[in-house]
Amino acid sequence: MSDRVPTIVITGGTKGLGRATAELFAEQGFDVFVCSRTAADLEAMQLAWAEKFPQRKLFTEVVDLAEKEAVLRFGQRVRKRWSRIDVLVNNAGIFLPGSISGEADGALEHMMQINLYSAYYLTRELLPLMVPHKKGHIFNMCSIASLFAYPNSSAYTITKFALLGFSKVLREELKTEGVKVTALLPGATWSDSWKGADFPEDRLMAADDIAKTIWGAYTLSDSAVVEELIIRPQLGDL
Repeated sequence: MSDRVPTIVITGGTKGLGRATAELFAEQGFDVFVCSRTAADLEAMQLAWAEKFPQRKLFTEVVDLAEKEAVLRFGQRVRKRWSRIDVLVNNAGIFLPGSISGEADGALEHMMQINLYSAYYLTRELLPLMVPHKKGHIFNMCSIASLFAYPNSSAYTITKFALLGFSKVLREELKTEGVKVTALLPGATWSDSWKGADFPEDRLMAADDIAKTIWGAYTLSDSAVVEELIIRPQLGDL
């Protein structure tokens, strides 16, 4: 029986959905590699990790996911550290409100870099740590906005539609390689994006809800995969 410690890579892993997922997988015995734009957030996570998960390794990297070369360097750092990964969660994303006619010039390009291209580049870099082993699971953090257009969310919605398309293509290409692909389409979930919002706590989903959903999909047998999963607040969208 192998004593290899399972591994997970999470982009945007210091807060919200990424942090909840990192902690749940650590509880289940995984070593974790996360990236964030902010060094202070990574340092704080390391300190908390040492107390909460002393038996589990946490590797961190400052990465601006809007820059292709930075994403590629992050992938190379992961490959230098590990020869195999079990899970990749392309979680990082950004939301800038606006309409097509009114949003700032460059809003679409900036969100496309972070919400789509970073997932594309990093997945390409890390597939060699999955495909040769005929095993692995990739989760792409799409959105309910991958299915429906919402007011004042034009460029964001475009990028999330594109990320769902990427997930569908990836699923087709990898289904005979033993690598699973799941597109997650959550509705409103408590995160830094909603910090300070004046809503009842149960009006939005908890980040833990999404983490538990990821874990549940991951633990299915090798013969089953959740291709797309919609999870929304019980009372519907805000």
